[in-house]
Amino acid sequence: MLKAVKVRLYPTTEQKISLAKSFGCARWYWNYALNACIQHYEQTEKSLKLSVYKAYLPQLKVEHPWLKEDCYSAVLQCVAINLNKAYTNFFEGRAKFPRFKSKHHKQSIQYPQNVKVADDYLDVPKIGVIKTVFHRPIEGKLKTVTISKTPTDKYFASILCEVEDNSSEPSGNKILGIDLGLKDFAIVHDGNEVTKHSNPKHLKRHEKNLARKQKKFARKVKGSNSRNKYRKLVAKVHERVSNSRHDFLHKLSRKLVDENQIIVVENLHVKGMVRNRKLAKAISDVGWGMFVNFLDYKLKRKEGQLVEVGRFFPSSKTCSCCGHVVPELTLDIREWDCPSCGTHHDRDGNAALNIRNEGIRILSMDGGNPVLAVSRQGKTNKPQGGKAVVVETGSLHRPDGSV
Repeated sequence: MLKAVKVRLYPTTEQKISLAKSFGCARWYWNYALNACIQHYEQTEKSLKLSVYKAYLPQLKVEHPWLKEDCYSAVLQCVAINLNKAYTNFFEGRAKFPRFKSKHHKQSIQYPQNVKVADDYLDVPKIGVIKTVFHRPIEGKLKTVTISKTPTDKYFASILCEVEDNSSEPSGNKILGIDLGLKDFAIVHDGNEVTKHSNPKHLKRHEKNLARKQKKFARKVKGSNSRNKYRKLVAKVHERVSNSRHDFLHKLSRKLVDENQIIVVENLHVKGMVRNRKLAKAISDVGWGMFVNFLDYKLKRKEGQLVEVGRFFPSSKTCSCCGHVVPELTLDIREWDCPSCGTHHDRDGNAALNIRNEGIRILSMDGGNPVLAVSRQGKTNKPQGGKAVVVETGSLHRPDGSV
């Protein structure tokens, strides 16, 4: 199993210069190779192979001696490999087309070998011994080290190690349904009760400060030292917003994963939802996709399971008691009464319960999954020997899949 640890670096002035040269060499070669790929495709309508632009390096080092003097050779090899991965991800629909790199944004280089880790430093080829703060021990076989510089001029190293797959014992024995929203970030239903986690609205808390600094930044002369100073101030505000968002999402996801074995969420089409100009900023700030990713990898580490319900499942419009689906339910309606059975529903709590029930139904159809047997009331039973089986009780769906 691969595990990464991100640590803070404190390079000296000389080391900062050496790192800047390495960043520049890696950035220049990326842009050169990407341009060669684009031109080759325009002429032949075929992709340029990795081995071809890797073979450019020896001649380029002769034409530009600083590529050899200022940068470790394996770093440039990693640039070619990463560009090939970027193209692969683009053609397979996982990412956008690779872009040219700029010196004005985040910088990074990757070392696949010869980096040594000690108590309070990293020994990096052609850079030297860099003071490092390790907040946790580095365990396992070292694979790669990626050194990055943020727009606020902070340096970090992401250390990727191969460790033994010692999955922790499953903790928690409940199944949760989570409805993600804007007023309340997460509405959690465990079959018995509803818990609401409010939305911290990270960006809104810093909007006035950000607007003030951006206005001052916009008035500065391009290329001046004053403009560069205010660029860092604006970047610090964005970094503070990002850090607070990550902190909230990590803490909440850790709490939910530690207490439960199976979590059911909606598969939200965030890219389509941000087209709503009135809600785009709030949806972008809340971080639903990041939260689901955090839940996924943390559940996998403890042999738990994340279940995603289809995005067209009418969780809000379905009565969790009788299964009646109302034809229309606008966003301003937060509570409603079922016209069929008369039950009064809180919109979000009802949606979370429906998502949980739909997750149980999905799991019951896939008998090969090692999941807990969960009833609608949240009780769990582990069968004696063999794999656990989901027992669906009180599902909203009939065996043929209809409502």
